[in-house]
Amino acid sequence: MALNRLVTRFMLAIIAFMVLGYLAGSISTAIIVCRVMGLPDPRGEGSRNPGATNVLRFGGKKAAAITLAGDFLKGLLPVLLACWLGLNETGLALTALAAFLGHLYPVFFSFAGGKGVATAFGAILGLSWPVALAALATWLFMAFVVRISSLSALTAAALAPLFGWWFDLPGVYIAVIFMMVGLLIWRHRSNIRKLLAGAEDKIGTDRPTE
Repeated sequence: MALNRLVTRFMLAIIAFMVLGYLAGSISTAIIVCRVMGLPDPRGEGSRNPGATNVLRFGGKKAAAITLAGDFLKGLLPVLLACWLGLNETGLALTALAAFLGHLYPVFFSFAGGKGVATAFGAILGLSWPVALAALATWLFMAFVVRISSLSALTAAALAPLFGWWFDLPGVYIAVIFMMVGLLIWRHRSNIRKLLAGAEDKIGTDRPTE
């Protein structure tokens, strides 16, 4: 009976943190920042994506930086809190995934969210800082070489599971990273079409893209 109660408590704790992670992820930093700073709704401007890259196009560097930080932290903080309170590896992985899903499909904003790069990075950083830093280094390298944000993000995401294997992450972590990568690729499908057509804008250009 004592074992059953312990298992039930762990399951309830995992569910609670998944809900917390999802709700945290559902807070659209881009929309809130634009409202506070008197900027247009990002869902109606530029690429219509509520993310830092789109906010940069019409709102400037300050608004974009705040958006990026907020999207990153809402992926990181739920995982760190769950870790601090002693959740097991499965609980941490599911909390990370829930925060990421919240950003993609936010309950507070009609389930229409962003593409999830910053939130995924924050969540992965909470699970494993070496993998997150390897992914960041990949993004920076690609951004320097090709100067295309979407291609840099997709390359870093695609290599993240390999980094997880290299750093010997638990299987549940790698499985969740695979899920996030799959969803990131799906959310970037319009960018992929533009990349194949040679029509994707480079970093620093002003023409709106998705």
